[in-house]
Amino acid sequence: MTLGEAFVPDSHAMATILIVDDTPTNLALMVELLRPHYRTRMATSGDRAIALTLDTNDPPDLILLDIMMPVVNGYDVCRRIKAEPRTRDIPIIFLSAMGAVEDETLGLELGGVDYVTKPIRPGIVLARVRTHLAMARQARDRERGITRLEQQAGELSELNRTLEQRIADGVAQLERLSRLKRYFSPSVVDLMLSGGTEDPLKSHRREVAAAFVDLRGFTAFTETSDPEDVMQVMHQYHDAMGALVMSHGGTLEHFAGDGMMVYFNDPVEIDNPALVAVTMAIGMQARFAGLEQDWHRRGYSLSLGIGVALGFATIGAIGFEGRRDYGVIGNVTNLAARLCGEARGGQILVSQRVHGCVTDHVCSAPVGNMQLKGFANPVAVYAVSALPDAADTRDPTGPSR
Repeated sequence: MTLGEAFVPDSHAMATILIVDDTPTNLALMVELLRPHYRTRMATSGDRAIALTLDTNDPPDLILLDIMMPVVNGYDVCRRIKAEPRTRDIPIIFLSAMGAVEDETLGLELGGVDYVTKPIRPGIVLARVRTHLAMARQARDRERGITRLEQQAGELSELNRTLEQRIADGVAQLERLSRLKRYFSPSVVDLMLSGGTEDPLKSHRREVAAAFVDLRGFTAFTETSDPEDVMQVMHQYHDAMGALVMSHGGTLEHFAGDGMMVYFNDPVEIDNPALVAVTMAIGMQARFAGLEQDWHRRGYSLSLGIGVALGFATIGAIGFEGRRDYGVIGNVTNLAARLCGEARGGQILVSQRVHGCVTDHVCSAPVGNMQLKGFANPVAVYAVSALPDAADTRDPTGPSR
């Protein structure tokens, strides 16, 4: 099966989404977002996107189209598809880092139904995909005479009167739920929706344990591997690490293809958040060891480095009107990231404050005082691992990168 023909079937929806982007990481992230709801196909070039749309008896129901691609760009793809009567009604949503007004205007003038600027917000993308699929289905129903407008005129009149507000309310709720579920575990989301805790997006200050997790060798892997292999590895990695984040009640603030930033003690306060963060990190390294062995047999050289820090941070919504996200601001985030950057593959590095909170529960070894970027004075660093009677008994100093 070639890249452009690969898809993941879905038992709940038959709609097919064609994702067009020449960056494998972007393709993988969009597939992760959409595949629980739709079948997905992929194209890494404009030519391939045109072929999958025009030269097939099963064209996609909707196209998510990048613009900046070599040879045939997204605008040319849109022109070609809209020029054919058989495919001109397929909704095209542009996903592009080009945010100028003239870029968006051109995309809409060429026949695009929507234009979303990268980096995307998952809830918004899902809502717009659902909305445009629904609108396309309604248009087809009207053309086939299925809607029986005369018999339903009175009912539709009432629906139309409140449709805009109900759609706005539904999209707002969907966006809020999607945003919350992106960062918080299901139990925490349920607690917030039931009023059991304050709005986490309201700015506040709290002590948190921050864990920064990052793959070693990911860039080289993506440059030398097929996109299908990259997506399979990322799916296994995200599933394994994401399950541990959720099971430990972590708050996911930052998430990218090869790394993530997880916090503990917000929005729900817990006892000894540093120990929970380190326990999660040990579980991640133990779980990753199994993945690493399987990947090594396939010739992939990947490992995992983790840094954990403890400190106060300001937490809440950041951004501007129409584009807000959850963010944690404070020196603790920089320290966790720097420790992760120094960690070798298979290693967990923690700050002195974290070490003081977990020393009775883990194996540890001093690494020494490190001069970390952004810190005026050397920082005392420790490597930690599970106790000898736990599943993971590796030396806390870890293997070499």
